Amino acid sequence: MKHILEELEKRRAQARAGGGERRIANQHAKGKLTARERLDLLLDEGSFEEFDMFVEHRSHDFGMEAQRIPGDGVVTGWGTINGRVVYVFSKDFTVIGGTLSKAHAEKIVKVQEMAARNGAPIVGLFDAGGARIQEGVDSLAGYADIFLQNVLSSGVIPQISVIMGPCAGGDVYSPAMTDFIFMVKDTSYMYVTGPDVVKAAVNEEVSHEELGGWRVHAVRSGVADGAFDNDLEALTQVRRLIDFLPSSNREKPPARESFDDPDRLEPSLDTLVPENPNKPYDMKELILKVVDEADFFEISPDFARNIITGFGRMDGETVGFVANQPQVLAGVLDIDSSRKAARFVRFCDAFGIPIVTLVDVPGFMPGTKQENGGLIRHGAKLLFAFAEATVPKVTVITRKAYGGAFDVMSSKNIRGDVNYAFPTAEIAVMGPKQAVEIIFRGDLGDPQKLAEREDDYRTHFANPFAAASRGYIDDVIMPHGTRRRLVRALKSLRNKQLSNPWKKHDNIPL
Repeated sequence: MKHILEELEKRRAQARAGGGERRIANQHAKGKLTARERLDLLLDEGSFEEFDMFVEHRSHDFGMEAQRIPGDGVVTGWGTINGRVVYVFSKDFTVIGGTLSKAHAEKIVKVQEMAARNGAPIVGLFDAGGARIQEGVDSLAGYADIFLQNVLSSGVIPQISVIMGPCAGGDVYSPAMTDFIFMVKDTSYMYVTGPDVVKAAVNEEVSHEELGGWRVHAVRSGVADGAFDNDLEALTQVRRLIDFLPSSNREKPPARESFDDPDRLEPSLDTLVPENPNKPYDMKELILKVVDEADFFEISPDFARNIITGFGRMDGETVGFVANQPQVLAGVLDIDSSRKAARFVRFCDAFGIPIVTLVDVPGFMPGTKQENGGLIRHGAKLLFAFAEATVPKVTVITRKAYGGAFDVMSSKNIRGDVNYAFPTAEIAVMGPKQAVEIIFRGDLGDPQKLAEREDDYRTHFANPFAAASRGYIDDVIMPHGTRRRLVRALKSLRNKQLSNPWKKHDNIPL
């Protein structure tokens, strides 16, 4: 028996060694951790249970039979994060560049299926060179198997991808179908085709970073939901995110004991909105002052910064926040902000997370660039997402709510449950100046008369009471009591029941 146990330990040591000391040293020299070191940081200490440690690829082409390493370039299994079960896979760049073979794909599919069946989140750590060319169509079929599981698990369990090295070709499509993608600054990149292929195909010379680094995807394209300085920070933040999320759509979001008084007043909010309606202010300050203990996890903080999305807690319970940001482009809705917020709203709705919407929006971005880019359809995505959502929805209008953007931002008429406004709210078709110039075109040559008309319009519409008198606003609230009113509204909606008409699925304007 002893020699059998010794053989088992020898095989385990071989599998844990991955590609060997030299390749592990190369990984560390690039500022990256190994696949197993990453899992040690992500999961609770001692909680990891590994599957398929001894799996090897089955290829005999191009001399591959001489390159068999147990595990075949990916470490899979499950563990816990703060005591809650999570399934994981971590690609091992030290083993054949972490490339995907049929056996490698089967390992990932196994944990994907187990996560969905058992109602637990799945986290994928990516650091790989794409498909294993030597396996040809087998590797492509393996990718398709993974993609199918991504689709079937969408809206069933949270799926999180962390890009921690190269992520190319087929490897990028699986993360693209997950709920959240995070990158590591300066060591990770993702693209469909690499710089060499780009040069050969379109004669364009570009670096890995310029083609698919974090600045491309976390700032400009919006493919990534955030970027962190190093492996340690990225994995720590993923642990933090999972604390906000339910394990599956069969469970409610986790509740945590809060030491923040739900009735806490915040007098500083009474002066948050400037007297000058054209002066910006930081909407994030409002969020931080109303959530429990100023704990807010922002999603996509560097992309479409004119809208804020993220998770906080109200009286211990997870809430999703969507808020216009007056500091950036006056909080206007454009293509990118509509896409960003729509995706976030649909995630919250899929997993039963209530949504708080904070509104200060002058309308949709005008101009040929936006119209040529399809602003109408992209803006409709956000409208569709809010209207479709059946979770509790509470809205607070802090200042401007003009035109169609008023409707879009979780208004009463698209099933906002509780809609509040600050006394500073301005709810109208458009701003006073633009309105009077259209209504009273005949007075354009008389500045004094126009000014009088503008004051009259402002008196009628630059306040929340016209909307409140018609029931579109449930109450005009004092800013210092915002936290208390939000907590009470959410508590009153805790047992809300609402369903949409039966359908196979909707046809959101993609």
